[in-house]
Amino acid sequence: MNREPDFLEHLRAELRGGRVWLDRAIVLGYAIAAGLFVVGFTFASDWVFGAFHRFYRAWPWAVLLTTPLITAGIVWATLRFFPGASGSGIPQVKAALHPALPEERRSMFASLRLTVAKIGLGVAGFAAGLSIGREGPSVQVAAGVMQHARRWLSPATTIDGRALLVAGGAAGIAAAFNAPLAGVVFAIEELSGRLEARSSGLIITAIVLAGLVAVSAFGNVSYFGVIHVPRLGWDALGPGLLVTLLSGAAGGLFARLLIASLTGAPGRLGRWRARFPVRFAAVGGLAVAVIGLVTGGVTFGAGSEAVKAMLQGHDELTPLYTVLKFVATWLTAWCGVPGGIFAPSLSIGAGIGDAVAGLTSGELGPALIAMGMAGFLAAVTQAPLTAFIIVMEMVDGHAMVLSLMAAAMLASLVSRMISRPLYDTLAEHMVGRAMASGPPQADRVAGSAPQRPDA
Repeated sequence: MNREPDFLEHLRAELRGGRVWLDRAIVLGYAIAAGLFVVGFTFASDWVFGAFHRFYRAWPWAVLLTTPLITAGIVWATLRFFPGASGSGIPQVKAALHPALPEERRSMFASLRLTVAKIGLGVAGFAAGLSIGREGPSVQVAAGVMQHARRWLSPATTIDGRALLVAGGAAGIAAAFNAPLAGVVFAIEELSGRLEARSSGLIITAIVLAGLVAVSAFGNVSYFGVIHVPRLGWDALGPGLLVTLLSGAAGGLFARLLIASLTGAPGRLGRWRARFPVRFAAVGGLAVAVIGLVTGGVTFGAGSEAVKAMLQGHDELTPLYTVLKFVATWLTAWCGVPGGIFAPSLSIGAGIGDAVAGLTSGELGPALIAMGMAGFLAAVTQAPLTAFIIVMEMVDGHAMVLSLMAAAMLASLVSRMISRPLYDTLAEHMVGRAMASGPPQADRVAGSAPQRPDA
């Protein structure tokens, strides 16, 4: 028990395990593939949204027709062929990891088929100009790729499907945000609850390889560049606290609305959505198009460009536009399209920080915007560690570590007084529907969308 390890003995054991090395090589190959899928998803989304933006500038009123039609088509295809692809993607991975879900049902929520569908339908959402992000879906995309590796591994391998799912989800976050630390924390805080010694190497390897693919494609740069903030003193306490409380309350309300909407909202609208989901999606798409027209196109898409503009001192999201972005993102999610809420949440939080900076001190603008981003994302996800590390890595804000950490923690605490945990609640709902759906069939569970499409 207390004997020192014998290097030569361990080396001989490693060299004798040929099949073990083959299994490791397979996993490494799939980790690189996961990064490639996420990078491809990113390039396709950016190109398609750029095309949408040019189309909108040329024929702005046409979105009143195209956005509802594309949204209805996305929801119809999702419900008809890929119900497990609806929504963000993070609740699906959490559902696949749920201990009550039998292993044979994991493909309902994470598979290579769903990965391809998620990319195609997610890109279509950007073509419609919907208020969605690609970062949450990237978790399901990468997890589906890594999950597929299991069929090629030896029966005696110690690498299980759960570890592959966690590694894939973490790699998806790391590659999507170019934030490797956030990938590790996300694996612990959101997916596994803890980092087991036997799977930690797999998770870190997947993050490194997927991250290297992303860095090779996009360069080793921060997502939003580098923010320059003045020295934060006691004069920043009041504005910072106001941003944090507003972000926490708004994020908690947003999470509560999403839970009510996606788990079967009571009332006439909820019943109508359940009965006619495609028609509901068309009306929701029309509402998103109207909001986009009112705001001059600012609320279309993920909102990343608006955040970059605000960090440079341009007021892209006024307080009214921030509220409308909030509504557009909620309506988009309620329609049931495959799309994430991470990037829209960051833009809403940035709008809150920018509004407070306009009321108090303009010099603190970049710092308050970053705190708003961390606070709102932490409030929506109730994952404060992941939220503050994502924002810190996206803005290269190492000088603001304590401020971002405090904002995320306090905003998450405020949110917990308003709403249940968003992803956990949605995952429980999906698992319940999966267990009640009878014998498992390929992807026949509508995670957060109604099951019966209307014509």
